[in-house]
Amino acid sequence: MITNQLNKWQSQSGFEMLFNKHYEPLCAFVFGVVKDYDVSEEIVQNLFYNLWAKRNKMEINTSIKSYLYQAARNAALNEIKHLDIKEKYKQYNKMQMDVAAQNITDGMVENELSDTIQKAIDKLPTECKKVFLMSRNEELKYREIAEKLNISIKTVEKHMGNALSKLRSELTEYLPAVLIAIILGIR
Repeated sequence: MITNQLNKWQSQSGFEMLFNKHYEPLCAFVFGVVKDYDVSEEIVQNLFYNLWAKRNKMEINTSIKSYLYQAARNAALNEIKHLDIKEKYKQYNKMQMDVAAQNITDGMVENELSDTIQKAIDKLPTECKKVFLMSRNEELKYREIAEKLNISIKTVEKHMGNALSKLRSELTEYLPAVLIAIILGIR
């Protein structure tokens, strides 16, 4: 019986009858798996194409109907795996692009912020600026600054207070970012 089925659909007219009989039901079956009718049709069309292309080399040990449904099911499951891999790659790629864009944006914001902070520091009175930079850049304590500049600790405190007050008023719109920058040591 299997041999008769093989011989029957190996001719063009037999194959057309097989196609016409099973195409729509197979599309519906595959649609139940992949949930996309266009993809379902493509899978079934490929199944029939491969069946026709390999008709003389194939050995089918079940009914042709069973073979078609099993092959359609396997192709549908492979398509789902392929779509999952594509989706994961798409999400990974989007994440990488978002990170790259954020890094560029962060770099631009960081440069702009650094320039703004530097301009504000440059506007400080000379002694204020010197004390502020020694504290921030050299990470000296007030006592160490006082010793280096030969001034009292109270004078250092006064200069730092003035510097921070002027910077705060100069950088009001950037204040949250400036605080983060100062904490993170952007110079």
